[in-house]
Amino acid sequence: MDFTIAVYKKFLESILAHGFEFQAFSDFINQPAGKAVILRHDVDKMPFNSLATAKLENQLGIKGTYYFRSFNGKWEEPVIIQIAALGHEVGYHYESLATCNGNPEKAYHDFTMNLEKLRSLAPVTSICMHGSPRSKWDSRDLWETYSYKNLGIVGEPYFDIDFSRVFYLTDTGRRWDGFKTSRRDKIPVFQEIWEKTGLVFHNTDDIIRAIEDKRLKGQMMITVHPQRWNDQTWPWLMEFIKQNVKNAIKRCIVK
Repeated sequence: MDFTIAVYKKFLESILAHGFEFQAFSDFINQPAGKAVILRHDVDKMPFNSLATAKLENQLGIKGTYYFRSFNGKWEEPVIIQIAALGHEVGYHYESLATCNGNPEKAYHDFTMNLEKLRSLAPVTSICMHGSPRSKWDSRDLWETYSYKNLGIVGEPYFDIDFSRVFYLTDTGRRWDGFKTSRRDKIPVFQEIWEKTGLVFHNTDDIIRAIEDKRLKGQMMITVHPQRWNDQTWPWLMEFIKQNVKNAIKRCIVK
């Protein structure tokens, strides 16, 4: 059964066993390792689930980056503080242009206000867009008008990673090939190349086999959504059902 904490642990251990070095996103931007893995976590919902993955990673000696959404200007403060204390990077998972109906001025005010609040809980030097698939607004477009670098942000994955050098894996849609129905969590040009070369995977065991076969090497960014990984039967089943419904809706939106 995929998307359990047990499978997630096996996945991380396989990566470690094959000589990859885990780096927080900001560390990678400042000084990338040759065989680096950026372990990115998009905390869209159920922030307490993130504690389970953060603690497991800490036990394995892994440092990741956790991007947190703001819910009406509020954060799950105890979770953020604990994850930062475990040595992980905390970043802002912004969606300001979507929540402000495409108004750049309002969106920038919303962004800076939330960034300041998050920085009162932990150091924040990187950001990452939340896809907001039901919105027609792409929050990355905010940076056509403003600059996040002026706010002390060193990078945003969709802008500051060279995907010709960094392979991208994401569990969007609760599957590793979910980018096919994703509206925004995808790198279209390079994912077409990766698909042609057999580097598209459906489940976690497929990726583990590719690592063991040394088909994955060099640098990678792996995005996980902690809400999807659970060892308890009922939460696991509910997430499975809900995500399949969402995937059907997203498929229609993308078409």
